[in-house]
Amino acid sequence: MAVKSHIKDIKLAKQGKDRIEWAERSMPVLRSIRERFTKEKPLRGINMACCLHVTTETANLMRTLKVGGANAALCASNPLSTQDDTAAALVKEYGISVFAIHGEDNKTYYKHIHQALDFKPQITMDDGADLVSTLHKERRELLGTILAGTEETTTGVIRLKAMAADNALEFAVVAVNDSKTKHMFDNRYGTGQSTLDGIIRATNMLIAGANVVIAGYGWCGRGLAIRAKGMGAHVIITEVDSVKALEAVMDGFQVMPMAKAAPKGDLFITVTGDLNVVRLEHVKKMKEGAIVCNSGHFNAEIELPKIYKAASKRKTVRPQTEEITIDGKKVYILAEGRLINLAAAEGHPAMVMDMSFANQALASEFVMKNHKTFENRVYVLPEKVDLDLALIKLKSMGVSIDRLTPEQKKYLASWEMGT
Repeated sequence: MAVKSHIKDIKLAKQGKDRIEWAERSMPVLRSIRERFTKEKPLRGINMACCLHVTTETANLMRTLKVGGANAALCASNPLSTQDDTAAALVKEYGISVFAIHGEDNKTYYKHIHQALDFKPQITMDDGADLVSTLHKERRELLGTILAGTEETTTGVIRLKAMAADNALEFAVVAVNDSKTKHMFDNRYGTGQSTLDGIIRATNMLIAGANVVIAGYGWCGRGLAIRAKGMGAHVIITEVDSVKALEAVMDGFQVMPMAKAAPKGDLFITVTGDLNVVRLEHVKKMKEGAIVCNSGHFNAEIELPKIYKAASKRKTVRPQTEEITIDGKKVYILAEGRLINLAAAEGHPAMVMDMSFANQALASEFVMKNHKTFENRVYVLPEKVDLDLALIKLKSMGVSIDRLTPEQKKYLASWEMGT
C-alpha cells in the first residue's frame, strides 16, 4: 500500500530522523528484536493500524514492525503528544503512513483514526482503546478481518475488559500493559520521571518544599510519589482502594480524601485513569496559585467543563499553562488536562519505552502465532516473554545474574523435600 499521510510539515523530516536515531541508542532490546524481525519477517503481508503517541520512541517501534513485514499506519493517541518532526521523518525517511498533527482538534483526531483504519488492518495496536472503540462503533465492516489487537496502557485495558465482560468485544486483545516489564518500567519509572519533567518545563516551579497531592497509588502513583519525595516534596496520596491506601501509608506518605487535601496542596497530579477525580468543588477549596495537572491517559480526570464554566477569567500565561480565576482566586491548569509528560515534555525516556515497545513488537508476533486459538477476550503475554526481555535489558546494562543449579531446580519442584 502506498505511503499516505496528514502531517504538519514534511520539511521537519531531517530533524525528526536525528531525534529518532538518538532515541534508538537507548533502545537495545527493541533493536535486537528488529534485527531478528528483519531476518524472519514474522509480520509479512499484515496490515496494521496503530494508535499510539507519535514520538521518537514510537518511531522505532514502527520501524521494527515495517522490517518485520507489516504495512503499518500510525495515528495519534493524544492530540498534544505528537512530535511533528517525528511524524515527518516516519513518512519521508522510513516510508511509513502517518496521520497526526500536534494540537489537532477532536474532529481531526478521529478523522486520523479513520484514516488509519482505512488500511483495513488485521492487527490493531492501541494506546487507550480509541482505535478498538471506533472499530466497534463506526467501522464494524472491518471487524471480520481483524486477527487480534494489542493494548499499551492501563486505561485501555480497563475499557477492553469492560467490553469483554459485556460480550461486546469482537476480537481478542493482548494486554501489553499487564506485562511486568511494561507496567513496572513504563508506569513506575517512566511516568514517575516524565511527569515531573513536564510540570517543571511548564511552570519552572520548585518541587522541594511543595505539598504535592497525587491522586492514585497504582504503579504510576507509586513512581511519581517516590520521585516527588526524592526532590523534597511533602507528598499526599488520595485513593479509593483500601489496600493501596494502606500501602501508601506504610511507604511513609500522608493519605486523605481529595476534599481534605484540596486546601493543602500546591500541586495536584491525577494518575487514576478515572473520571472527574479533581472536581470543581475541590478547585474552589484550593489555595491561591495551586497547580492542577493530569498524567493519567485521558483529560477526563479533571472536571474541566464545569471548572471552565465557573471561571470568571481564563488566560494562557506560559506554554501549556492556563490561569483560571474562580471566586477571585487564581488556579493554574496545565496542558488542558491532558498528559502533562507528553504535552509539556517528551514523555518517557527511550530506555523505558524500549521495554514497552519490545513487548508491543513481540505481542504482534504472538498474535500471528496464536490468533487461531484466541477467544474474544483480553490476553496477557506469557511470563517467559517478560523474563527474556528483562534478561536482554540486563545484558545491555552490563548486569549478569545467577542461575539455578540442578539441585535448586529439583528442590523448588519437589513437595517431598522439606526444611
